[in-house]
Amino acid sequence: MNNTLIDPALTQDLAKEDIIEFLRENPNFLQENPDILDVLIPPKTRPKKGDVANFQSYMIERLKADKEEVINGTRELVENARSNMNNQQRIHKAVLRLLEANSLNEFIQCITMDMASMLDVDISVLVVECDGEEIPHINQKGLRILPAGTVKKWMKKKTVMMQDNISGIEAIYGSGAALVRSQILLRVDISEDTPPAILAFGSRDPNMFIDGQATDQISFLARVVERAFRMWLHIPE
Repeated sequence: MNNTLIDPALTQDLAKEDIIEFLRENPNFLQENPDILDVLIPPKTRPKKGDVANFQSYMIERLKADKEEVINGTRELVENARSNMNNQQRIHKAVLRLLEANSLNEFIQCITMDMASMLDVDISVLVVECDGEEIPHINQKGLRILPAGTVKKWMKKKTVMMQDNISGIEAIYGSGAALVRSQILLRVDISEDTPPAILAFGSRDPNMFIDGQATDQISFLARVVERAFRMWLHIPE
């Protein structure tokens, strides 16, 4: 590029707004003409009206800001990875506890009592639909009963539902409903001969369960519960 300055006579009618508009339409101008930097006096920081400083300091500040953004992004990724790992360990522990049950009663007790502490929630419940007072194939304590059609009404076609900032539903949590501020509901379909059920986990933390969170691990736990129920009830796949 020719380093000779442009003749002022050629630019006397060139307004500042024209230059700004030209640079906006040609964002690669400085990259394609780096020698022009020798005659420019760039700002030290993001420019304000009346400020004048050098371009090097400005770029250093930009690099610092970019570095901070990368650090924060990396920190967030690490924290998410650590959280996922902790959740995975909790799920594995819960699955092993389910497999260790020596009876159907102990299996249900594991779901309705042990899982809450294992998964770091405040309450865990298994709710089953029933037309009468008895649940087909299941006659165990520790279950909550819902009228037929309730699961379909609540879950619609979803297999997982997360809700935050809620008031707990007494039909699910009984006397513990006042404690629940967020929940995850997982549909449990044991077989065609058994009524639909819901595996519910409630937390006093209103942001513990938020719609859009990953559900693959907790869904895996629900599938384990289904298969273990089939085994205890001697129901074929």
